[in-house]
Amino acid sequence: MTRKPMVGGNWKMNLDHAACQELAADVDRGRALLEGPCDIVFFPPHPYLRSVASHRGGCMLGAQDVSGHEAGAHTGDVSASMLVDCGCQMALVGHSERRHGHGETSREVAAKAAAALNAGLRVLLCVGETSEERAEGKTAEIVCGQFVESLTGIDFDALERIDLAYEPVWAIGTGQTASPEQAQEVHELLRAEVGSRYDARSAARMRILYGGSVTPSNAAELMACSDIDGALVGGASLEAGPFLEIVRAAART
Repeated sequence: MTRKPMVGGNWKMNLDHAACQELAADVDRGRALLEGPCDIVFFPPHPYLRSVASHRGGCMLGAQDVSGHEAGAHTGDVSASMLVDCGCQMALVGHSERRHGHGETSREVAAKAAAALNAGLRVLLCVGETSEERAEGKTAEIVCGQFVESLTGIDFDALERIDLAYEPVWAIGTGQTASPEQAQEVHELLRAEVGSRYDARSAARMRILYGGSVTPSNAAELMACSDIDGALVGGASLEAGPFLEIVRAAART
């Protein structure tokens, strides 16, 4: 089964109103030069969602986080319905900077995923191990455990609106990148886990992105792996030129 690749730009806590609009417009113009189909998703900071929504063109808009609550006394949280109101089609959940930097558990991630799905959003679920966990041979245990626990209570019918991203924590913002062989091994492992937990058709349909210091220089080699269906890009997504090079690498596969 052919899976349409996807490349997401996670802008994290960077840029301003004008820069976000310019970046989104520049990337959207670059879509015309792609050699094949590829979904492009922008994940700007929350205050700039509407700014990007008006300049995203044919690209998708996603939120970097979403509350597990629908409404109420949750100061600082942003609900899924608010994200939809801002023009979002997707929400990022379980990013390592939330799991490790903010202490989010997989149970909390599951609540966020459910809230996003219930509001009609797609979900990009991130999983990944630390350098210590990899050194201890726990990669499979950690990434499969995060996958299963982060989808607790999610209906089977919602699976077609979920994409995965393998982001080894040791490779995020460090300049280190998993080798294509290392990345493919974990992607293949995750696809097998999807098949085991759900069914073969779901496993074949599921998009699994790689994230972790993806750059124009390593994108093509990573995208050539059979189970890697795109990338979730951090630093290299903050400029249109480098980001579009990564998108082109994904679109060629």
